[in-house]
Amino acid sequence: MDVDLRDLELLDATAEAGSLTAAAERLYVSQPALSQRLTRLESRLGMQLFDRKGRRLVPNTAGRRLLVAARHILAELESASRDLREIRDGRGRRVRFTAQCSTTLPWLPPVLRAFREREPDIDVRIETVADDAPIPALLADLVDVALVTNPDLQMDRVSLTKLFDDEMMAVVPVAHPWASRGYLTARDFDGADLVLYDGYDQNRIPSMPLPIPAGARPGRITTMPVVTDLVIEMVAGGQGVTVLPNWVAAPYVSSHDLALTRIGEEPLTRTWFCATRTGPRPPHLEAFVEELTTRLTTPINA
Repeated sequence: MDVDLRDLELLDATAEAGSLTAAAERLYVSQPALSQRLTRLESRLGMQLFDRKGRRLVPNTAGRRLLVAARHILAELESASRDLREIRDGRGRRVRFTAQCSTTLPWLPPVLRAFREREPDIDVRIETVADDAPIPALLADLVDVALVTNPDLQMDRVSLTKLFDDEMMAVVPVAHPWASRGYLTARDFDGADLVLYDGYDQNRIPSMPLPIPAGARPGRITTMPVVTDLVIEMVAGGQGVTVLPNWVAAPYVSSHDLALTRIGEEPLTRTWFCATRTGPRPPHLEAFVEELTTRLTTPINA
């Protein structure tokens, strides 16, 4: 595909700004030059990338697909540039950490406090990774330690330490019929509207299996970014039910008038692992892994 870095910057800036004039200001180029570049790019690709809606330029299906790739590449280049600057300036000793599937990490501050007592000169950076896929990010040296639970085809290429199992619970308003149930079966989920993290989007490749009993046939499935507050607000507002780990959902029960119900007669659980690249670890990285595993080798309690 005949696309260069400036094309990717054009695509990202235009999608973000909504117009070529605003995008040109962000990129410090003239609007006519940017318009000509977009025309040439669309000509090479043989398709348009934006539709005009009112005064805004909005990425169409082709534009959205290329935008995903553009932002991934631009983010990796920015990360590499930042890392190279740190290496050049003698600040290469740091821990880059990411956690899969959750923005609620109540256990993280104690880990950081204990680690900084041991290694006061080491920076810890909490990273977000593209598509909530930490294993590829780990292998690409974009992160150093990852907390993972969902299976990945490349898991056999990293070092895994089992940490704990957590129980997945149905989260519903207190007035919902499920709130008084002892546990739910596959038939309970038939026709139910689900609100889930976008990792469960069944159109994604690869997608995660839905966190419901095998054989269930849910109704509408609404997916959204991994922002727990947003999912909780949707459920509290009557837009569907969700499934979350007990330790993630429990803090919202009283504040949002929610109830948690077990899924299956036997608990529906996930196993969490600490993942690192294979081979010897530097002492500061070993210290971080030790603090993480010490804190998380028992189930998390909210």
